[in-house]
Amino acid sequence: MGSGMSQFDTVVIGSGFGGAVTACRLQEKGSRVLVLERGRRWDVADYPSVSQKNWLWDDDEPEKQNGWADLRLFGDMSIIQGAGVGGGSLIYANVSIEAKPDVFEQGWPDAIRYETLAPHYATAGEMLGVQTIPDNQWTDRTHLMKDAADKIGAGDRFMVVPQAITFDPDFSYDRALPMDRRHSKTFTNAHGKTQGTCIHCGNCDIGCPVQAKNTLDLNYLARAEQLGAEIRPLHQVRWIKPVEGGYQLCVANLAAGGREEVMTVARVVVSAGSVGSTELLLRCRDQYKTLPKLSRALGKGWTSNGDFLTPAIYRDREISPTQGPTISAAIDFLDGSEGGAKFFVEDGGYPDVIGNMLDKLGRYPKLLNNRLGQALVKYASDTDPTSSLMPWFGQAKDDAGGRFYLGRRWLMPWKKDRLKLDWDYRKAEKAVQGLADMHLRLTKATGGEASTPPTWSWFRNLVTPHPLGGCNMADTPEQGVVDQRGEVFGYPNLFVIDGAMVPTALGLNPSRTIAALAEHACAQID
Repeated sequence: MGSGMSQFDTVVIGSGFGGAVTACRLQEKGSRVLVLERGRRWDVADYPSVSQKNWLWDDDEPEKQNGWADLRLFGDMSIIQGAGVGGGSLIYANVSIEAKPDVFEQGWPDAIRYETLAPHYATAGEMLGVQTIPDNQWTDRTHLMKDAADKIGAGDRFMVVPQAITFDPDFSYDRALPMDRRHSKTFTNAHGKTQGTCIHCGNCDIGCPVQAKNTLDLNYLARAEQLGAEIRPLHQVRWIKPVEGGYQLCVANLAAGGREEVMTVARVVVSAGSVGSTELLLRCRDQYKTLPKLSRALGKGWTSNGDFLTPAIYRDREISPTQGPTISAAIDFLDGSEGGAKFFVEDGGYPDVIGNMLDKLGRYPKLLNNRLGQALVKYASDTDPTSSLMPWFGQAKDDAGGRFYLGRRWLMPWKKDRLKLDWDYRKAEKAVQGLADMHLRLTKATGGEASTPPTWSWFRNLVTPHPLGGCNMADTPEQGVVDQRGEVFGYPNLFVIDGAMVPTALGLNPSRTIAALAEHACAQID
C-alpha cells in the first residue's frame, strides 16, 4: 500500500454502529469503500464463549493481544468497548431502542430532532432485524421486572425492550435441555449470511454461539461487502493528515507486528467509537500536529450515559441470570417523575462462564467415557450457581461531565501522549443516585435483599459500556467538533460518525440512535 491515491474513495475507520452503516450506505451510492478495523474478524469458533480464550484487548500491545473486549481504566470511570469486525455490536446486549423525542430538544444541532431521525430509526430497526422476546419466552428476570413495576404502582411503565435477536416462536423452557445448541433453527438471512434462532444461552455479550444475535457483520457490513466494499481487520490508524485531494493516513498492520503503511484517500470517516475517535483526533491535533484546526471543544462534553448495576439476592425466588437474553425488559422513568432524575431500569444478565467451560469440555467424546466427565457435563446442563441473584441494571440521563485529553505518562513525564479522562461525578450524581435508589425500592417491593455497591456509595466510581461524546455535533465549532451530518469543522471530507458525535446522554441504550444518526448523515453525503 503506497502513499499515492488509493483505489478507494472513502476510508471508514471502525466498523461499529456508525462505521457499519456508513460503509454500507456510501458503498450503495457508488463510493469505493475501505473499512479499517483495529480488531479481528471473529468466527463463531473463536468467540470467547466458545473458545474460552482471547477475552481482552491490550491497547498498549494490540499486535500481541487483540481480544474481544477493550477495558479502559480512567480512575473513577472505566469504559468497556468491543474490538472486532462489528464493533460494539459484538459485546452489546442487543437492545435496539429509540431515544425519547424530548432528548433532542436541547444540546443538539438545530437540524437534529426526533422527527428528523424517525425514518432512520425505522430503517435501522429493519436492517438489524429488531424483535421483542415472545410472551411465552419471558425469563425469570422478565417476570420479576413486571412484578416489581406492578408492586410499586408503575405497571404502565413496564415494557419488553426491542432487541436485535432472532427468536424462535417454538422455543420453550419446558423441553429437555432447552439451551442445547441443537435446538437452534438455522436460516439464511436477507444478506446471505447463515444464522440460527435464540436458545436463551445467555452468551450475548461474549459471542452468540448460534448467531441468533444480529451483529453488524451479518447485515450492514455483509451488504457493504456484497456491493464491493473491502474490510481489513487488524488495521489501526495512527494519524490523519490533509494533503492535496484528500487525506493521508498512517495505518499500523497489527497482523504484521504493527508495521506502518501510508495511504491517501479523498474522504475519511472516523467511526472508532466515543473513546477511539476522540483519541485519534486528539493525537492528530496535539501529538502529531496533523490536524491543528480541530475545535477546542474536542474531548469535552463526554458522558457515561449513567450506566449502573445493583445486585440483589432473592432467597425464595429463582432468578437464573445466566439464562435468556442479557436484557429483556425495562421500567421507564425517563419523564423525570422521580424527583427530576431521569433513568431507565433494566434487568441485567451475564454469561455462565463455568457452564460454558464445561459445555466446551462436553463436546470432547473422550470426556464422556468416565463418570467424572459425565457428571461435569450434567452440571453444565442443569446447574446455575447464581440462580438467586438479580442484577438490576439501567441507564440514567446524566449531564456531560467528562473531558478527554492527552496527558503525561507516570513513568515518562516528559511525554504527553497518554489518553486521560477528567470525569466529574457530580454531573452524574443526581441521575445515577435516582436509578440506584429505584433499584433498592424495586428489590424491597419484591422480597429481595440489595445494597448499593460501595464502588458508588463510597467512591463514586462507575463502569460504562455506553460511552457517548467527545467529538460532539453542534451548529458551530465553538460548541462542538462536527456538524449535524458529522463533517469536522474546518476539514472538508473528514467525518466523525459514531457515538463520539452524540452530544448528550440518552438515558437508555444508544446503539439504535447511533445507527439512525449514521443513516441521517449518509443520506446527505454525496
